[in-house]
Amino acid sequence: MASATRGGAVRRVLILGGRAPVALDHARRFHAQGWQVHVADSVPCRLSTWSSSVHAGHSIAPPRWAPRQFVDDLARIVRSQRIDLLLPTCEEALHLSRHRPALPRELRVAVDYFDLLSALHSKWAFLALAREHGMPVPESARVGSLDAAREWAGGAAVVLKPEFSRFGVHVRLFPDGIPANAAPLRALGHWVVQSLQRGDELCSYAIAHRGQVLAHAAYRPRYRLGRSASYYFEPVAFPAGMQEAVASLVRGIGYTGQLSLDWIVGRDGVARALECNPRATSGLHLFSREAALPDALLGETVARQMPATTPRMIAPVMLGPGLLHARRHGAIAQWRADWQRATDVITAPGDRAPALGALADLAAYAGLAVRDRCSLRQASTHDIEWDGEPLEQVR
Repeated sequence: MASATRGGAVRRVLILGGRAPVALDHARRFHAQGWQVHVADSVPCRLSTWSSSVHAGHSIAPPRWAPRQFVDDLARIVRSQRIDLLLPTCEEALHLSRHRPALPRELRVAVDYFDLLSALHSKWAFLALAREHGMPVPESARVGSLDAAREWAGGAAVVLKPEFSRFGVHVRLFPDGIPANAAPLRALGHWVVQSLQRGDELCSYAIAHRGQVLAHAAYRPRYRLGRSASYYFEPVAFPAGMQEAVASLVRGIGYTGQLSLDWIVGRDGVARALECNPRATSGLHLFSREAALPDALLGETVARQMPATTPRMIAPVMLGPGLLHARRHGAIAQWRADWQRATDVITAPGDRAPALGALADLAAYAGLAVRDRCSLRQASTHDIEWDGEPLEQVR
């Protein structure tokens, strides 16, 4: 493991997206390995800043609404706190990538260039990149209307999703083909129609540097909020071909940063990539505190692949919606067994305040949702989202 000091001084990391459990996970790991940890976000992020692993929390402008101030805030924190590494975790990674030239050149930033990230973020452009570099993907098309999607599907089972979206929002499944009375597509730009894949749903998370995969884990999203985000992460062995496919893509595009993929392992045993998130996702939780991910993010070492171990979970959600779902479906015994074998990613020995911080953040998001007349989920991400609109670079 590389030293967490620089010329005898402690290294410092600024983690963005402190609202997310993955930011808390990164913070604890960097702290355990001797770094001084700073966290920043444009919404309340007591989930992370109340952690004993975090040296200081910082407020920054929302990159979607105030890009110039966002960059100025980052530059100020980088200078005043002598930050060595800037690490995004959520969709602010796209904004950071776009405005990277406006930040100090000597700063290490764990994100690739914007054109590549925007292609990976697009549910259509990603498929072309994946196919070009040998990664199996479902047959798909980009359409602008339900009639075009219906014509392409020809009565086959398909899934429809906006080209830019997150958490499975607006996804529409048609296992028997698109019926004549299906509601028109919402005006959300282009949509992607894709042959509906049946099989085992898996996710993967990787860290890469200059075309080499330095850390990689796969998991099954065992419990989910409807069709949306998972809150129970069961580690699995890599299916045949998955590691090689990710390595081929990363090598082909020369990727640097965090890379997350959603997969279906079909009845034929082939793992097909459905979509990509060029940022952190919950596979990060499968690595131990001692795993050399900080060094991997700097390109200084290869973190040993995480062996299959106990599942991880977001315990408050497992206790709430997870338990209600189990009761509704008569699956209390299975829920109890899954609860007992999993480790919470919010609380940790000697660091339990983040659980209270998460409740405080939730209350703040509820206030934002009421103020902005949007859903709780939208309130928690709408200031960092990017859906393909023109994004002028701050200079």
